[in-house]
Amino acid sequence: MTTRADVANVRTDGKPAGRERPDPMDFLGIDAMLNEEELRVRDEARAFVGERIKPNVAKWWEDAHFPREIALEMGALGLLGMHLKGYGCAGKSAVSYGLACMELEAGDSGLRTFVSVQGSLAMSGIHKFGSEEHKEEWLPRMARGEAIGCFGLTEPSAGSDPAGMKTFARREGSAWVLNGSKRWIGMGTIADVAVIWARTDEEGNPVRGFVVPTSTPGFKARDITGKFSMRSSIQCDLTFEEMRLPESAMLPGVQGLKGPFACLNEARYGIIWGAMGAARDCYEVALGYAKGREQ
Repeated sequence: MTTRADVANVRTDGKPAGRERPDPMDFLGIDAMLNEEELRVRDEARAFVGERIKPNVAKWWEDAHFPREIALEMGALGLLGMHLKGYGCAGKSAVSYGLACMELEAGDSGLRTFVSVQGSLAMSGIHKFGSEEHKEEWLPRMARGEAIGCFGLTEPSAGSDPAGMKTFARREGSAWVLNGSKRWIGMGTIADVAVIWARTDEEGNPVRGFVVPTSTPGFKARDITGKFSMRSSIQCDLTFEEMRLPESAMLPGVQGLKGPFACLNEARYGIIWGAMGAARDCYEVALGYAKGREQ
């Protein structure tokens, strides 16, 4: 006997409602939660990864090589500093930025790391705390991928404890003179500009940020080699020896560790999305293998 409930639970095609076979690539129905702009950003990033990264990443990994030209291509897609507004940045939503990071890491963690270092660390530091001169000089070129940035916070003896920072900036007249070292700094040897954090000789020895062109005398960078992972990214040692900077190099908008921490929090957001991209890619590869394998 057919009841009203039975009729209500039948779709127009005659199949029981609520029993559709789930999409194995979207079990949670995430696509339905995204707007058109977010879907477009995701699909463009996914296509870029499929066309440019996946066919080449094994070679880049083997050679421990970061392809400099990829920065220009990412810039043309609006992926660099894409969550920032103005100064040539795309001004996309946080979700769009996360989706792009997810797709990039599905291709390679090292290349997603580049986007995080460029956009969430170096560009974000300048965008949040820099002078108008800093922003106009660097952000448009960085958004296009024409200039690459790095972010100098971690030190050989102060990684997860930046309060132990030893890099020091002393005042000499109208200039700042920096001495110290940084470790595990992404993109340091190919960067055009560095956002460097140092203790100063101001009252209380507060941490301050400085915008440093890497051509500045006293700035030295050296690749860290022999890595097992993140090989298509670049991590470096930086040293500063009597590196003299103009007063205008200081980031005027912040004092203390809240400055670098604000940038790190933005980067961590993208890293979370990236982890989901890596996990999804593992699942997709395993699923493809299971579907095609013959016993």
